[in-house]
Amino acid sequence: MRLLLVIFGLVTFLSAQTVEIVADKFYADEKKQISEFTGHVTVTKGKDKLVADKVVIIFDKKRQPLKYTATGNAKIDMTMNDKVYFGSAQTMIYNPLKDQYILIKNAFLYEKITDKKVYGEKIFVSQKTGRYEVESDGKKPVKFIFKVEEKKKKW
Repeated sequence: MRLLLVIFGLVTFLSAQTVEIVADKFYADEKKQISEFTGHVTVTKGKDKLVADKVVIIFDKKRQPLKYTATGNAKIDMTMNDKVYFGSAQTMIYNPLKDQYILIKNAFLYEKITDKKVYGEKIFVSQKTGRYEVESDGKKPVKFIFKVEEKKKKW
């Protein structure tokens, strides 16, 4: 049976938004200030949606999230500067205070409207600034794929 858990009061740095987490299993440790969700995990915040096999959230003393770590088939649909992105990686880390994602191992980021694709071992994405950086592991290079519209020459 799937467990539906809506956590109210989770806020990002500047604006309060409701975070909804759906998973097969939930575990919390109040002393360690950690929550763990396993099995078909879906985290939704505004227009952003993260899915993974497991998500661990670390909280501060005021019960505000400091870090989300998603592992196992992690995928994200997110909006950044009015552009829609899809990302995937073996592990994703989200820092809500910086509004920043790190995609680790077999990382992929796809900007849907312009059809730009970036591949690498590690991708840093800042939703706040709209910047992203890609690193390789030294074995496989970073790959960037995009379309160029060629203007037809007039004879």
